[in-house]
Amino acid sequence: MKHIYYNGQVYTGSLPLAEAFVEENGRFTFAGDSSSALAMASGEDTITDLKGNFVCPGFNDSHMHLLNYGNILSIAPLARHTGSLKDMLDCLRNFLKEQAPEENGWLMGRGWNQDYFCDCQRMPNRWDLDQVTTSFPICATRACGHCLVVNSRALELLGIDGHTAQPEGGRIGMENGEPDGRFFDNAMDLVYNAIPTPSMSAVKNMLRSACRALNAYGVTSAQSDDYCVFRGIPWQQINKAYAELEAAGELSVRVYEQANFTTVSELEEYIASGHSTGSGSELFRFGPLKMLGDGALGARTAFLSRPYADDPATRGLPVFSQPLLEDMILCAHKNGLQICVHAIGDACLDWVLGAYEKALKAYPRKDHRHGIVHCQITRPDQLKKIQELELHVYAQSIFLDYDINIVEARVGKELAGSSYSWKTLLDGGVSVSNGSDCPVEWPDCLASIQCAVTRKTLHGTGPYLPKEAFTVQEALDSYTIRSAEASFEENSKGRIQPGMLADFVILGQNPFETDVNRIKDIPVLATFLGGKLVYQK
Repeated sequence: MKHIYYNGQVYTGSLPLAEAFVEENGRFTFAGDSSSALAMASGEDTITDLKGNFVCPGFNDSHMHLLNYGNILSIAPLARHTGSLKDMLDCLRNFLKEQAPEENGWLMGRGWNQDYFCDCQRMPNRWDLDQVTTSFPICATRACGHCLVVNSRALELLGIDGHTAQPEGGRIGMENGEPDGRFFDNAMDLVYNAIPTPSMSAVKNMLRSACRALNAYGVTSAQSDDYCVFRGIPWQQINKAYAELEAAGELSVRVYEQANFTTVSELEEYIASGHSTGSGSELFRFGPLKMLGDGALGARTAFLSRPYADDPATRGLPVFSQPLLEDMILCAHKNGLQICVHAIGDACLDWVLGAYEKALKAYPRKDHRHGIVHCQITRPDQLKKIQELELHVYAQSIFLDYDINIVEARVGKELAGSSYSWKTLLDGGVSVSNGSDCPVEWPDCLASIQCAVTRKTLHGTGPYLPKEAFTVQEALDSYTIRSAEASFEENSKGRIQPGMLADFVILGQNPFETDVNRIKDIPVLATFLGGKLVYQK
């Protein structure tokens, strides 16, 4: 039985817009004019009048953390209470009153950003959190996910004091010879490893909640890094949770797993177990090796080639040693895996580009689609090298909403002048997809598309490097066609064309006709996965 949609404004992946399309058995069978679509109707078919609304392929977030998104939906929502340190602490207090932790439990929160505090200009510390409670351990993670702060009760339980050794690839904050409660990058594992691991039932509930939330933003596909969220849960169990949800018909987002491993032995075990890039089902597939190369700009842990302009005492932190980074990339590449590496600082990018170049020289391979996640602080020579190595770039245009306010202060005018240069890469033939890095940012694709087009914050600050602005079509494609290219799926999704999976979203306005400063306000009316309704406003 066919489902015929007509009288719409349909972006098929190319212009001009079509009027109608037909879905049958979860795939598109036609896209074109309304009269031709209606002529295909028979007695049992369903016919839907789109009433002039805009339709485009379902959004594909090419880098996020689906399980972690589900996790933060159940903890203190600090991202909504980060206008001041007081607001953050009040949020934790209120959450504690409403949902006190169970025995041996922790009070958890995520989303604070000290750059938004109006009452102080510093990160929170243990003594701030002690004002909330010293009866329960508290862990409050920064919005970027590269820094967290705990209270004194947590430090007591962790057994961390002024004599604790600093971990490689991370840092324990110190003040006057004692820990201040702040943990950066790899040091955060000392905290996370002590927090009780959720049950498999809880994990599946997190994934269900995250999928429902994504559907409300028009997202039908997510390329997700999930193995590192709860290190106490083996990656095999995460795969099992997805498989059980799929079998029960409860997976409403197609997932391409960005497999996060930190040692060669773990990676070799994964490969030996038969996992390869592209294997799996239409709803859950195994993707690239995912590595975390450095920290974040907001926490000043992104690894730069020069000292931070606003803190000359640091250049940031590489998460891996250069030899281990190279060994991991070589192992994955020679075994046929795709690879993507988080690189925000330009020094980190130097290491990653060098590792890719070595691996490709040792084992030449066409269409590898290895990639750079974020690709933020860049130099012109690095942009050329990305083109030469034929890498994929996983951009996050929504990061401009915050980073515009800090980038020049953090890295200086020279580096800021060649950074976030995704249009230069696109014009140079690089496939540039888009995503949110959720829960670093909300998975609001339309807000991200607005930032890509305006190069401004959502409140209008900017533009920053306006020559790097995408057109509306390029921005839409970055969330559809280009994201499909990131997962080798451009022949099955990302366009409304015959044979493609019928994943699509109906919007309340046409982005091509909307004021570019109002794209974020376009409502998502309905989201469909394989022709089935998974969200309706």
